[in-house]
Amino acid sequence: ACLELTETLVAASDMQESALAGFIGRVDATKEQARWGYPSTQAWLRSRLGMRDNRVKERLTLARQRRRLPQVVEQLASGDLSYGYAVTVADSVSRLDDIDCAKAEATLLGFVDQGFSAGKVAAFGRRIRDLIADRDDTEDAPDEDTKRGYDRSWLTTTRSLDGGRYVKGWLNPEDAAIWDGTLAPLAKPAGPDDRRDLPERTAAALSSVLSGGHKASKVTVICDLDTLTGGNAPARLTDGTPIPAAQARRIALAAGVSPLLLGRGNTPLYLGYRERFASAAQRQVLETLYPSCAVRGCEVPGTLCEVDHVHGWALGRSPTDIDQLALTCGWHNRFKHTNPDQIQIGKDHDGRYIYRLLPPADARGSATGAGPPGDIGPPDDPALDWAA
Repeated sequence: ACLELTETLVAASDMQESALAGFIGRVDATKEQARWGYPSTQAWLRSRLGMRDNRVKERLTLARQRRRLPQVVEQLASGDLSYGYAVTVADSVSRLDDIDCAKAEATLLGFVDQGFSAGKVAAFGRRIRDLIADRDDTEDAPDEDTKRGYDRSWLTTTRSLDGGRYVKGWLNPEDAAIWDGTLAPLAKPAGPDDRRDLPERTAAALSSVLSGGHKASKVTVICDLDTLTGGNAPARLTDGTPIPAAQARRIALAAGVSPLLLGRGNTPLYLGYRERFASAAQRQVLETLYPSCAVRGCEVPGTLCEVDHVHGWALGRSPTDIDQLALTCGWHNRFKHTNPDQIQIGKDHDGRYIYRLLPPADARGSATGAGPPGDIGPPDDPALDWAA
């Protein structure tokens, strides 16, 4: 009985996924999530709906490929095709042009009709891409790269059908620190009119470095003096990555790396209203406090964020003092300025500011205005010190 009920529920769930793909595709196409304070559809699905990255990727891939997969859409909606098969086909054709996509859809659905598993269909999809790459004299990245381990960094690139390149790889903590220190300052938004998302700005920053336009890098290793002088206490990078003591000392000797010692100092961190812009020292401290944007659920690293006057410097309520500053990504910094009624400000146990997104005013009375499970609690939550 449990077996039969499971199959019945899964079939119903597959039809539900068909409807979800349509809704998600509509939100993605119209950018409606931006009105609710989410810079991308991925961010909305992760933060608002609590989806894991792999589920986000699956659903967004299917939503974006629906227009090119009429047979998959029809069969999924009617219950004749499972969600697993639909996602497998959508992922297999995502890098193909429209002509090859139509042929691949028919071929892969034929394998489904023959009773092959979703894993086998995915393998056939990879084989189709290999054949197309061979036909067009392009190369595909070898799967063996995933078996290299975590000690050594590696990168592979694959040429696409239109002459571009897909990049895949792994950086160990040392190389990742240099990557972040070099690219993070260059990948910040160029201004309020910069509509590029973080991946686009990162690619532009990498291109600038490779072309010789920038040489400087800034990497911060956070540790205490004992670690730097031979102790065993671990250090960390600004994104929270733990670094063994010996490795931290080795990184700290590299050019462009600055050790941030945790302890008393005489660097002024309270500038009042005399200075509008945060100092380099304040920025360095904020990056240790905020590994990511202060907006709950936003995953933009702190090193790519902007310094935000929590209560507004221009309004005379937030001096340039370390305890009145936070880090927010460029997108949410502008969103907070233009939609102040959709940001609720609070603090966590460590005194760091936390910004909570609120629904648009015209949606707060609806059922969708309620936050998802696991979201920050209401203003009277005893775990938080909410600001007025």
